[in-house]
Amino acid sequence: MKPLLLVSAGDDDADFLYATRFPVEQSFYFRFEDGDDLLMVPTLELERAKQTTIAKHVIDRIEAGWEESRDTLAEWAKAAAGVLSQRKVDHIRISPKLPVVYYEALKAAGVHLEIDKELFQAERRHKSREEASFIHAAQRAAEAACAEVIAHLAVAEVVDGLLWLDGRPLTSERLMAKAQGALNEIGYTTPEMIVAGSPGCAVPHFRGAGQIRAHAPVIIDIFPRGTNSHYHGDLTRTVVTGEIPPGIQRMHDTCVQALDAGIALIRAGANGRDVHRAACQVLVDAGYGTTTKGYEGNQSGPVMNHSLGHGVGLDVHEAPSMRDLDYPLEANDVVTVEPGLYKIGLGGVRVEDTGLVTSEGFRNFTSLPRSLDPRAYL
Repeated sequence: MKPLLLVSAGDDDADFLYATRFPVEQSFYFRFEDGDDLLMVPTLELERAKQTTIAKHVIDRIEAGWEESRDTLAEWAKAAAGVLSQRKVDHIRISPKLPVVYYEALKAAGVHLEIDKELFQAERRHKSREEASFIHAAQRAAEAACAEVIAHLAVAEVVDGLLWLDGRPLTSERLMAKAQGALNEIGYTTPEMIVAGSPGCAVPHFRGAGQIRAHAPVIIDIFPRGTNSHYHGDLTRTVVTGEIPPGIQRMHDTCVQALDAGIALIRAGANGRDVHRAACQVLVDAGYGTTTKGYEGNQSGPVMNHSLGHGVGLDVHEAPSMRDLDYPLEANDVVTVEPGLYKIGLGGVRVEDTGLVTSEGFRNFTSLPRSLDPRAYL
């Protein structure tokens, strides 16, 4: 296999982290063959890289000919070309995400570049025992943050149809701050999350804003990343503070049934498409709709307009996928199962667990209750 070149796109670059175990804003990684790899870093990062990375060799970029310049991208490319020249390498594999400026500079230096469209896909989706434990821990962190949000919703006061807490409006922003604080205290973080009240939560990825309405669903979707492990969890719960409308209760009950139907089919060798369709069938049989062909159901009411699930790891969304697509599941995949129903003007409901695919079934990493009543989580 041809040598590999990776360029860090930031400290959350999943492929770079997988190869090096070193989160960094700017660095180059070279894998010439198994057991012979090299990490090139700025002087500032040299000692940290030596202490952290799994790469066999670490060098300062100055050793590769780096010179200070306003055009730092060109200097990085020149240094990379220097490393390749020293190793007499003129053919390399690159990530599909390699910035064009590096591609052009390396090509101009006489390096033949081959884009590896499936880079690390198979390796990253099959989680080791350690990786699975990192994701399980991140899921527990997500549960802690979700419980923190729900605890505040449980004791909020209803005034004129809106939620108040400690004499102030209870907003999505206040609740997200509480969740972020809970995560930070235990070594996790997330650049964003969802704490979305109604009717805005009818849009599945609406993050949430403003004061929360009573007697209406609030979707809480938290996907933290370990500060040290860099692996994610992914969890969603929906709750209602105040009186739970019967229509919302029925939507939620059906989503839980669809979640259980999907989980029951998950095992190594199962097809993600079949799992997705089984959940869709539950929703359609209950009188709801989906956007999956052949499972459209009732399009005038609440509808599920997304896939049932996805892989989780160094990226919060990665292979495999559980949607209307031929995609066999394999042992040691970690996947979410997250049916939802949404209607503009009303709001939405979603319930999501994350767990490990095994030959026997689905090892659920999630233990939080599935209830619309905030008091059930206390």
